[in-house]
Amino acid sequence: MTSSDWPLWEVFVRSRRGLSHTHAGSLHAPDAQMALRNARDLYTRRNEGVSIWVVPSVAVTASSPDERDPFFESAADKPYRHPTFYEIPEGVQHL
Repeated sequence: MTSSDWPLWEVFVRSRRGLSHTHAGSLHAPDAQMALRNARDLYTRRNEGVSIWVVPSVAVTASSPDERDPFFESAADKPYRHPTFYEIPEGVQHL
């Protein structure tokens, strides 16, 4: 297998404890261990990460931005999900 045949991996980095992982980029590697090492070298060179996830790109399923309206439209008809639907009782200070 040549480097041009290596699978594509998506890299997610958590910069500090308590924060979420964010997508940092993509890279090609022959396996998960090499993808993890390459991701460390490429995306955390200045000690800005505490955790790295690598995921094969073929394992990622995403919605299409072109389908935004039909995909998310079912949430629009549920007004009870919005905080304006509820009345705050008097005397409640921290809700």
